[in-house]
Amino acid sequence: MNVPEIVPIIADRRLPTDRPFTRHRAAQAGVGRRVLDRLVAEGALRKLLRGVYLDASARETVAIRAEAVALVVHPEAVITDRTAAWLHGASINPAGDYLPPVSVFQLPDNSRIRAAATTSGTRTLEPDDIEIVNGIRVTTPLRTALDLGRLLKRDAALAALDGLLRLGRFHQADLRSETRRFRGYRGVVQLRCLIPLSDARSESPQESVLRLRWLDAMLPEPHPQYVVVDDNGFPIYRLDLADPTVRFAAEYDGQDHHFTAEQRERDDRRRAWLRRRGWLIDVFDRKALASRTVRSRLVDGHRRAMTRHHAAA
Repeated sequence: MNVPEIVPIIADRRLPTDRPFTRHRAAQAGVGRRVLDRLVAEGALRKLLRGVYLDASARETVAIRAEAVALVVHPEAVITDRTAAWLHGASINPAGDYLPPVSVFQLPDNSRIRAAATTSGTRTLEPDDIEIVNGIRVTTPLRTALDLGRLLKRDAALAALDGLLRLGRFHQADLRSETRRFRGYRGVVQLRCLIPLSDARSESPQESVLRLRWLDAMLPEPHPQYVVVDDNGFPIYRLDLADPTVRFAAEYDGQDHHFTAEQRERDDRRRAWLRRRGWLIDVFDRKALASRTVRSRLVDGHRRAMTRHHAAA
């Protein structure tokens, strides 16, 4: 039997299909901003950076990201902060789809970059703070983590530390050691406080924020990605955050990860199986995670699980 060839949907044949392009390049090809916005809304294009697009049929690789960055920055600039984390492949943004300007810095002896899609300035960087990624100068994952842990707000800062740790290029001990050189820098107190809380096991920025709320609630330290075994002792499920001593768990359930009916049904079956075995699971979506009631919900859920556990003992 002949299997029909699957032909990828092309956003617009006037636009590149295998490489990133700018809004200016699209305009030269006769595709205006309104059309670009419509193609993004339809899912045929995706924004890589502000003013930089990629056909949805193309695979987003490190090389593609580096090419996108090269479209909006000077070759002598150093990519830093959120853009550096993105270029390294780390997921760090709890807000999900927000596209900040490209973060670039010149070394102190160079002039500032000026471009609408970038933020710029000067920063003191050691030679070991910089590496080359597909021809782009970028701060290393370690230096990027140290900067974002200082400069972002608390939730995003911990998400950045977790996401960059998850790359496996450095360890928490490296963060502690390197923090000494930032004595007196803006945000270093926050950085010192967050490093002991950072954890490479967190699998999304939203999980990092949920773990921070758990810790702020003064609950026993949670186990990220806790593995639950079946009746025969085989690993079967994982929980985002868990206190296995009382069988209490908290999970982040966002549309960005669980958006199909099949995935939703699979999650429902998994949680039903766990609840039948005595687990109390509290699920938070994006709106609930942003609510002021997160900590009180966690405290209440943990208390109910503890009460039930003691009653069953």
